[in-house]
Order: sequence, then C-alpha cells, then structure tokens
Amino acid sequence: MTDTAGLQEPENRLSPATADRHRAIASLQEELEAIDRYDQRVDATSDAALASVMAHNRDEEKEHAAMLLEWLRRHDAVLERDLRTYLFTSAPVTEIEAEVEAKVPGDSGAPGTAGTFGVGSLKGESL
Repeated sequence: MTDTAGLQEPENRLSPATADRHRAIASLQEELEAIDRYDQRVDATSDAALASVMAHNRDEEKEHAAMLLEWLRRHDAVLERDLRTYLFTSAPVTEIEAEVEAKVPGDSGAPGTAGTFGVGSLKGESL
C-alpha cells in the first residue's frame, strides 16, 4: 500500500507507476530530512565519539538518497534529461537553464552547444 499521507489524488485513481514514484519520492524526502537531522545533531553535540557515530549514520542516509534518486532517474525520462543537464557541471545552474531554454530545434541538446550545430564558433576566424 502506498504512503497516502502525501497523495493529492485517491490512490485507486493512480497508475502503479505513479504510486511507485510517490513511494520513491516520499522515501527520498525522508532520507534528506534524516540527513538534515543528523547534520544538526553532529554540530550540536560536544561528544566527539557520538558525533562520529551520527556522521557515519548521516552518510548512510546520503547513500540511500542517492539510490532512490537513481531509481527515479531510471523511471522518469524528463527527470533523467534534467539530471543529465544540471548535475556534475561547473557552470552556474541558471546559466545552464538559460542556454537550454535558448536552444534551437536541431541542436544536440548538450549544454554548451545551443545554436552551434556542433561545429563550434567561427567568429573572428578567416575562411
């Protein structure tokens, strides 16, 4: 049975795929909240041994969050596209967004190639 606390629509109206994504999203939220709680507790304690245990537990929650995010990526093509666009980049994300929004039909869609047709700039170069 789906965690119905966060459902916006009756569960019987949802496809199995939507219900599973809800489960994953709810679990991801819980993992991120646990990371935040552990971060605060690590900062607040004056006992180094306790801080070490809680930091270890926090990092386990990060692993769980990453696993859930990967499951979501594999089951949502739009999320996959957006993760591939924004994650593991060095440009400011707002610049990446502007570039993606400005791309013209026929572009490869890869960041940094909007409007270039994949051949790079010829500005200032003689032919």
